[in-house]
Amino acid sequence: MKISVGLYGTNAHQIALAMIQGFNRHYSLFRATSQAAKARFEHGDWLGVHQAVKERIRFYDDRVDECVERLDHEFNVRHLEPPTWQQIKLLYIGLLLNHKQPELAETFFNSVTTRILHRDYFHNDVLFVRPTLSTENLEADNDPIYRSYYAKADGLHGAMRSIIADFHWQRPFADLARDVDQVYRSISHFLQGIPRREVNFQIQVLASAFYRNKAAYIIGKAINGAAEYPFAIPVLHDADGRLYLDTVLLDAWRIGLLFSLSRAYFMVDMEVPSGYVQFLRSIMPNKPRSEIYVMLGLGKQGKTMFFRDFIYHLHHSEDNFIMAPGIRGMVMLVFTLPSFPYVFKIIKDVFSAAKNTDKATVKKKFLLVKQVDRVGRMADTLEFSNVAFPLKRFADEVLSELRTVAPSCYEIEGESLIIKHLYIERRMEPLNIHLERMERSNNSAGLEHAIREYGSAIRELAQANIFPGDMLWKNFGVTRYGRVVFYDYDEIEYMTDCNFRKIPVAPDYETEMSGEVWYPVARNDIFPEEFSTFLLASPTLRQVFHKYHADLLTPEFWQNAQQKIRDGHVEDFFPYPQELRFCNNRPDAS
Repeated sequence: MKISVGLYGTNAHQIALAMIQGFNRHYSLFRATSQAAKARFEHGDWLGVHQAVKERIRFYDDRVDECVERLDHEFNVRHLEPPTWQQIKLLYIGLLLNHKQPELAETFFNSVTTRILHRDYFHNDVLFVRPTLSTENLEADNDPIYRSYYAKADGLHGAMRSIIADFHWQRPFADLARDVDQVYRSISHFLQGIPRREVNFQIQVLASAFYRNKAAYIIGKAINGAAEYPFAIPVLHDADGRLYLDTVLLDAWRIGLLFSLSRAYFMVDMEVPSGYVQFLRSIMPNKPRSEIYVMLGLGKQGKTMFFRDFIYHLHHSEDNFIMAPGIRGMVMLVFTLPSFPYVFKIIKDVFSAAKNTDKATVKKKFLLVKQVDRVGRMADTLEFSNVAFPLKRFADEVLSELRTVAPSCYEIEGESLIIKHLYIERRMEPLNIHLERMERSNNSAGLEHAIREYGSAIRELAQANIFPGDMLWKNFGVTRYGRVVFYDYDEIEYMTDCNFRKIPVAPDYETEMSGEVWYPVARNDIFPEEFSTFLLASPTLRQVFHKYHADLLTPEFWQNAQQKIRDGHVEDFFPYPQELRFCNNRPDAS
């Protein structure tokens, strides 16, 4: 393809080349850390797993900063006119024609140019507002996107053994024949018998394992006639460091939960990420592509896909943005679009007097949530800057709230309301509203489930080194699968930074009954015995909570959890029910 370079052609070509070099450097580093996930898994380096996920968060912004600095230094790009930027974009497209990650490279181009240009230029002549190159049917040069297996003379058992062998893990299996037999029996039970094999029968497995926490996941699907059967198999270490298959997930919705935004991101070695996304969409058709990209560690691409979907939704809907249901927050202003399953969060200019924090600290807390293992108990967020919303779509109540508590956070330009900084996350039913609904309908089973889930969320966050801080019901939400998730982050702390104490005995009865604190309290002192007073005023809720989680009201639980973390212990968190694990019938493997 020959591109006319025009008046500023030499510079435009060099700028386009510098930008694609910046992206290629980013993706080579991204792939390198993803490839190293296999070794971390093999060595059982669980602390290294968490550190690698934390460090990878910064990769993208660091490379964008590097590229902007280079363009400023070498080409003085701040003074280029729009026609030159249009030409740079055309030349950049030419450099993507045989690229294996064109969609990611387009997004990188947007990230660099939006750091340089005023938002007046944020349109498709200069940016990739719409994708230019198709990612359909892209093929990898070196590694296949997926491998295909056939049941030959040794049948399904042989095919499954071949699948495992092709991952080349440098650790022995404790008993692979036993594990493969349990996978086979699970499939037969799920399908109520193994179907008759059609002539086109094959098993397709994504070539890279999906590494997260202490597990490697094999993800694929079986094709038999017109039917397709998705599956995911987690591979774990036993107490002796040998590998074993923990279960097989066969429901598409359960596989979808592996990719929940309330969990840590995967490490996956992908030469052609769009191929992986396309494959995953074939087994999880209801999972948005944006969420799949995010869970593969490609957060910026996920944001790009999300925003395109959001703009499309705005064009095809008529409802207005309203204040989100629930108790108003002391730090965040939260609004939603009823027809769109997300909430939009803005950090207020002025916080309630009860909150001893500031905007910079709140932003650090949100970043912390991205860097840690969310263990399915903290909602992930997409962070955006300078987002243009149609002004006419805002209810008066939202505009009034913006003017009152966040006047510096937005601007109005013509028919657009520009929000300077916000977070977007999946909408959930606030736990306090959920509990009220359960009580009104006399749904005691639903009430008990929610309280048990609430305590489990607090427990699992503690085991993952997170103290939620403000544990009021309103700061937790209930997902469509009934799971309780925490979503208020302005007071979270690392467990290891907290001091959990027992309330000292009062010197006398009068002191104890005075209502005044008779002991010194430092900033990070926490008294779990007080939780019951603030959280469990209702006798019904208190009774259920004590049934399952009474130990959370003692300092000993928290101190023991702290000590395990300090000793380097990494807890096991399973994104599927315990009853599905093969070890229920295999006590030696747990």
